[in-house]
Amino acid sequence: MEPIITLSGLRAVPELAYLTATNVSRYRAVMKFCYREYQRLKYWLRPEEIYEGVKAWDVLEGYTLEQCMSDLESLKVWGNLASRHDGGRALSVEEYMRKKSQYMLTQYAIEIERMLETLEQIKGYGGSLETTYFDTITECIHDIRLRSLEFEAGEALRNWEKLYEAFKTMHENAADFIASIHSIQAEEMMATEGFLMLKDNLVNYLQHFVKGLQRSAYRIEGQLQQISDGLKETYLEKVLADEMAKPRLEEGKSAEELLLEYNQGWANLKRWFVGDALELSELTLLERATKDAIAKVVRSAVRLQERRRGGLSRRHDLEELGRRFAQIESLDDAHKLAAYSFGLFATRHFQGHDEKNTERADVSSWDEPANLRNIRSRSRKRLSRSSAEPVRSYADKREVFREQLLKQLEEEREFIEVMRNRGKVRIADMPVMRRKERMRLLQWIGRCTAAASRSFVTADGYRIKLEFPDDDEDVAVLRSDDGDLTMRNYLLEVTEGERSYG
Repeated sequence: MEPIITLSGLRAVPELAYLTATNVSRYRAVMKFCYREYQRLKYWLRPEEIYEGVKAWDVLEGYTLEQCMSDLESLKVWGNLASRHDGGRALSVEEYMRKKSQYMLTQYAIEIERMLETLEQIKGYGGSLETTYFDTITECIHDIRLRSLEFEAGEALRNWEKLYEAFKTMHENAADFIASIHSIQAEEMMATEGFLMLKDNLVNYLQHFVKGLQRSAYRIEGQLQQISDGLKETYLEKVLADEMAKPRLEEGKSAEELLLEYNQGWANLKRWFVGDALELSELTLLERATKDAIAKVVRSAVRLQERRRGGLSRRHDLEELGRRFAQIESLDDAHKLAAYSFGLFATRHFQGHDEKNTERADVSSWDEPANLRNIRSRSRKRLSRSSAEPVRSYADKREVFREQLLKQLEEEREFIEVMRNRGKVRIADMPVMRRKERMRLLQWIGRCTAAASRSFVTADGYRIKLEFPDDDEDVAVLRSDDGDLTMRNYLLEVTEGERSYG
């Protein structure tokens, strides 16, 4: 269930106004001094203390106490500072005449300064891939499964804080580290020679995380799936009871809002490890991203190594290899040395029919006659205009093809006539056939089997009809001059009822 968004959650934030105001440097200096004093557990500060502290940094030229007082009032109006009357005794007429106040940072201002301090320390994405968080999450979920009904007061809340803090830290660190690998700074670093020294450690680090991920994270996934909705609700109610039992000095979130946050946190945890019906789990995506990072690191290292090798001179190696070739007297030995030195050359595939003189497998390709192929140049350079070529005539080839086709049709007519004279005939009753007749018969059987009527009509109008045997185990042997074929004992019939004489 998603948290409810209210208008108060969409309000303007005047507490951030001092970060973009005209005198931003003065406001930032005052807030930084107040925040550092807050970290030293000194909360209420007099204007003179703030002025002297900012003045000691010597970063604001011509800064006066009146300007400091004005800045404090502006910050008070924006909600960054709270004030109270200073009841101390005045030591001078000016102090007596001036309204004396003390100032303290508000909660919003503390969080803003804390955020700014964190942002100033950020260099890159940072992050890390640590598997120890998985062990912490496993331990907490194991306790939920086995001991959540026996948790004592305060124990459920400690378990939840430990579980969710480990999950949140692990997720944020992993996301930041993966993002840092794909940053511009990382791309530039991977293109330098110094990256080769870092490559092995980085790959080992990523591989160690993947192994830990596969070992621990999928165990967490299985444990989460074993926690029923009833057990989860009981556990979260105990967490809520422990939170509500804490003494509160200020008005905080209601029990309904806290329970909604806990349920949302649990849903985030389960979606990260288990996923849902629409999307893969974040666990699976993180594993893929880590493996992709490993591949990227390896590719970058390979490119650097190839670039390094490409700059080396191989002149002396090639001269020595040339002397070795010059000393060889046998062509076969030269072939062997070339094979050891250069390996197989890149093959080129040409389209066309390979005209073989024999089907023997023991015949070497070197003994076969060459097949000539005309290759057109792929050069982009424009060739000089050549003389016009005459139109090519293919009349001879067409005549040869026509004679071959007529011969095939005549052979088919003769075979059809023979089969028609036999009437209905089964495969078992077929005589020994020639190779071409056997291939034509199998072609007929294939066409009849594919047709719903178990028949087809030839170009001359003859109908070829096929009937299956009643018994599936009724098989026969079709004999031909190139071998025997065991198949079902089909019944074939050739009729001329639909013959067309044109």
